[in-house]
Amino acid sequence: GHPQNPPKATKRRQRGFSDAMPFDELCPPTAPFFGFMGAAVALIFANLGAAYGTAKSGVGVSSMGVMKPDLIMKSIIPVVMAGVLGIYGLIIAVIIANGVTTPTTDGKTKYSSFTGFAHLAAGLACGLSGLAAGIAIGIVGDAGVRANAQQAKLYVGMVLILIFAEALGLYGLIIGLIMTSNSSDVCGMA
Repeated sequence: GHPQNPPKATKRRQRGFSDAMPFDELCPPTAPFFGFMGAAVALIFANLGAAYGTAKSGVGVSSMGVMKPDLIMKSIIPVVMAGVLGIYGLIIAVIIANGVTTPTTDGKTKYSSFTGFAHLAAGLACGLSGLAAGIAIGIVGDAGVRANAQQAKLYVGMVLILIFAEALGLYGLIIGLIMTSNSSDVCGMA
């Protein structure tokens, strides 16, 4: 009875590993986590940037509007541009969330690590670019709106600076879109 025990134990271990946990090096069960995190961070950071830009420039518009109420609608531009940053994050988050495929009924992951990392990187690129752009728009919008109330010729310069700040978020969106299209179908072949 003693010499037959080791082969039986190894056989049981092999059977348990293949049946209960289908583990693929390229398509681990943890891969969708990275995809969903990419969708989350894209929206979270882009919204943080949009919220900061809206709040900071909104304070400037409010304090300026007390003295020059006729300039309020002209000065709302930084608030609009900050809001667009949230839309950039939303676009990338929707694309990534739709790209994460559900596992099969027997528990096999159809979503590769490669795609998960690509989606995480895309979300971080878009989200953090949106955060940076939102901070820039907030600070410039606040100072520019107040200064524009004193000197009307500053308006065109303020809008130009805001456009270049908004472009930073757009760069993140473009790279995010390129990286979300970078997905591998290596799990389907297995």
